[in-house]
Amino acid sequence: MKPSIRIRAALLLLLLAALGGCGTAPPDASTDERIVPIISASPPAPTEAPVPPPSRTLDAYKVEVAQHVMRQNLDQTFSGRLPPILPAIVVLNITVRDDGEVEDVEVQRSRNDNASRVAVASMRRSGKLPKPANLLAGNLRRLTFSETFLFDHQYRFQLRSLAGPQ
Repeated sequence: MKPSIRIRAALLLLLLAALGGCGTAPPDASTDERIVPIISASPPAPTEAPVPPPSRTLDAYKVEVAQHVMRQNLDQTFSGRLPPILPAIVVLNITVRDDGEVEDVEVQRSRNDNASRVAVASMRRSGKLPKPANLLAGNLRRLTFSETFLFDHQYRFQLRSLAGPQ
């Protein structure tokens, strides 16, 4: 025999031996005394992961601030359905420090100077706002966000964070 034929024959014998080992049937559980069936009355109860406390979002904080501003300015606000056409809309940028103190109020957008004055004065009258706990990243000491004042014809307002659909 040539060497290449011997190698082929040896490989063929190895392959046949390997395939022969795969053909054996697993032992029958009824005749093998070493196999003990496990019987469980009920499956184990799944364990639930602990639920972390709800985190405060910026939207939730804006609702708290809006409620505070509305309470502090009852004579300047209105409730209920918004008018079909709003005569004035003012968007303010509000910067609040970590202790709730209003640091800055700036008109971001407005087409009505009277409404802008009412919105800014209402924010100043509101005093200290709720603390923006858990919203300040790292060692930041202030938070800036916007709030929209929706005015009726008498220059009374609702805040967009609390207002329903128009």
